[in-house]
Amino acid sequence: MLIRPAASLILAITAASYAQAQPPAPPVPPSPTEIVGAAPAADWVAIAPADLLVMDLAPAADGAARQVVIQLLPAPWSQGWVGNIRKLATAHWWDGTAINRVQDGYVVQWGDPDAEDKAKARPLPPSLLSVSQGAYTLTAGAAPALEGPRIADGIYAAQARFYHGWPIAMGQGEAPETWPVHCYGTVGVGRDMPPDAGSGAELYAVIGDAPRQLDRNIAVVGRVIAGMEWLSSLPRGKGEMGFYRQAAERTPIQRVRLGDAVPGLPTWQYLSTASASFARYADARANRRDPFYVRPAGGVDICNVPVPIRQKP
Repeated sequence: MLIRPAASLILAITAASYAQAQPPAPPVPPSPTEIVGAAPAADWVAIAPADLLVMDLAPAADGAARQVVIQLLPAPWSQGWVGNIRKLATAHWWDGTAINRVQDGYVVQWGDPDAEDKAKARPLPPSLLSVSQGAYTLTAGAAPALEGPRIADGIYAAQARFYHGWPIAMGQGEAPETWPVHCYGTVGVGRDMPPDAGSGAELYAVIGDAPRQLDRNIAVVGRVIAGMEWLSSLPRGKGEMGFYRQAAERTPIQRVRLGDAVPGLPTWQYLSTASASFARYADARANRRDPFYVRPAGGVDICNVPVPIRQKP
């Protein structure tokens, strides 16, 4: 007698055979965040506490402490201003000053509220350097070799690369100028009309879209690496350019110190821009292949490749 297998058994065998014949699904490309999370410990570089500027604002309305941590730009760019900032912090010059300007989509600015009144302005330390606007850029001979992937930089520069974790733009030609760029969180030096280039006593942080038109026109000296939420959420000034009209509107600054003078400060690290992990991360930022994205852009702005920074685990 001929025995026929049940129909369900035939379907099961057919389905199993079809599944075995299909190639395995390709792996899902990692997102930039996943690439950073998988970076080995050797790819992370510690930031020296002496290269940090720690600003404590007056507590928030609910009593929360408001601390802002700024990483200072490394040599050789902007070192006249950075040196002045170190002297001002060591002299406790910013203690008791204030945030005087918050312009929506642009910058938060702080310093001496009475700086424009010579009779009331607090005196600057006598050892500050006078820095000229010529120091906004470096020629090729004065700048070190850059690292990391080359990024087309739109209308503002021929291209951009990185140096020890910092985005640096480059001009054209055989001996191009180089300069640090204005991205979200960048800290720069307030100044008067040219040729004044500022001393470093008046500082601002970018809280809006990257104002790249400021590149090579104002000194970049650092970037906010922690506490950005305390700056970006401040009430906007109603005066011209976002300045506060009344003293009561300003946010007091309790103290500003270099990181090596702050007990218990965490160790901060950045992802080495010379590492293979960063190269993969930058490529993933330019070509999003993770499942959410339908079409990779095929390029990226230098300010859309923020260098990952974390507290040391």
